[in-house]
Amino acid sequence: MSNIFLNTRLILATPRGFCAGVERAVDIVNKAIDVFGSPVYVKHEVVHNKYVIEDLERRGVHFIEDIKEVPENSILIYSAHGVSIQIKDEAEKRNLKIFDATCPLVTKVHIEVHKYSKTDTDVVLIGHKGHPEIEGTMGQYRSPNAKIHLVETLDDIDKLKIINKEIAYVTQTTLSIDDTKNIIMRLLKKYPHIQSPAKSDICYATQNRQDAVKSILKHCDYLLVIGSINSSNSRRLVELALKNNINSKLIDNKKDINLQELKDKRNIGITAGASAPQILLDGVINYLIQNGAVLDDIKQDVIIEDITFSMPKELRDL
Repeated sequence: MSNIFLNTRLILATPRGFCAGVERAVDIVNKAIDVFGSPVYVKHEVVHNKYVIEDLERRGVHFIEDIKEVPENSILIYSAHGVSIQIKDEAEKRNLKIFDATCPLVTKVHIEVHKYSKTDTDVVLIGHKGHPEIEGTMGQYRSPNAKIHLVETLDDIDKLKIINKEIAYVTQTTLSIDDTKNIIMRLLKKYPHIQSPAKSDICYATQNRQDAVKSILKHCDYLLVIGSINSSNSRRLVELALKNNINSKLIDNKKDINLQELKDKRNIGITAGASAPQILLDGVINYLIQNGAVLDDIKQDVIIEDITFSMPKELRDL
């Protein structure tokens, strides 16, 4: 125990941590290891969490970026972020046994983009360049007569020069709701005829975790977010706090906590990104309690998440 005593309340945002898509993806990889043994190959990190990845690597999972690294007749799993049509085509040529752990909500966006591609509709994709979900989504578009445009900011919207009368937009599933709303408004103003998704592409878990943080920020003078640096949805939670003038820090686990930074805080909010497992959350809470913090039970408008996604039938039945 440290010699620093925390005279602070811990306010837990609810919901927090694993979402249904992440849980499904991790279950698929674990089931594949259980059934087929090591090695199992996964295209990209199955989810963006350091603890989860290191745990799976210990079990014999190999995370790769180039499927040429995968020997023929091996097991290959697509990560929760999804992959392009080109990657799928390449994998099928290599005589691999493939299981798809793409989040069903990402697949929904893929289907939308593929549909627009077939009708030569220009697509505006709102998202972060370089994120694997974006690479997979852009890779669903194959129209030779139209184009998919990636935008991240309001300035990107202003620079768009789309002459196609058929135009639609989709979004990455893990964006900031507030930032995306502003981009969509600018897009609708510039292209009033643009087609919108029937339902928001931002996933329920991303929205729920952002709403939960908003609901506790008025009680907090600091927010700890448990998640890895490459987790898009976790970083959005930190940004949300900072935009509301609440200091915030992204941590992988309790080892990243600096008690010196927290000693003058009286109300610390705690949440976890959608790819952060419960064991990390428990570790952080217990560590803070051991150093003087107490759990608070402020009333929140709690959203109950009862969504589940089933494992692929071909793996579930094994």
